[in-house]
Amino acid sequence: MMEKSNSRQHQILELLLENKDGLSIDELAKQLDISRAAVQQHFVVLGKDNLIKKKRLEKTAGRPVSVYELTDSGINYFPKQYAWFSEIILSNLLDEISAERFTAYMQKLGHQVAGQLQRRVEGKDLEARVEEVAQLMNELGFQVRAGKEEATGKRTLQAYNCVYHDLAQKYRAICEFDLALMSKLLDKDIKHATCMAKGDCACRFIVEEKPEKKD
Repeated sequence: MMEKSNSRQHQILELLLENKDGLSIDELAKQLDISRAAVQQHFVVLGKDNLIKKKRLEKTAGRPVSVYELTDSGINYFPKQYAWFSEIILSNLLDEISAERFTAYMQKLGHQVAGQLQRRVEGKDLEARVEEVAQLMNELGFQVRAGKEEATGKRTLQAYNCVYHDLAQKYRAICEFDLALMSKLLDKDIKHATCMAKGDCACRFIVEEKPEKKD
């Protein structure tokens, strides 16, 4: 069960979601039947979490009134279920193309996304790149820790949350997206040592050296 203060903050976010033009502190206090001071206290927390922002300043007969709205993070605070839609797309895609082409398509998508993020790793050494890739994946919700193997000294990335776990269990080639993304950003081969979709406790990726090209 949510604590009362968190419940109030949730109610504030709900009201701002329902009122796209924004609401003032007085309007929120009236709708929630609490004091202005209480709303302001909740705003401190919501502001620190980057869930709300000031939309505009309205001039009235009395004091100027600030109107607040949700930030993008505030909008994304509310759950969104994309899995069913993604499964329809993947299922239909597999009906249209072979399994080999599907795998290649996932790899292509991974490379494309890596290209958009390349600036985040440019000019950095491998260790800094690994840390940056871990940060990128954490931003996507993977809960990743960067580390090293004691025996070999090879760098590793370990993910404790798969953002498309259910889909990956049905469509294993989805993992090729992650491998292609990491490989492109790190300019290294990536070994998928363990996988949550296969029943392992975490997804463990080992950064390998690319084999030398033969003349």
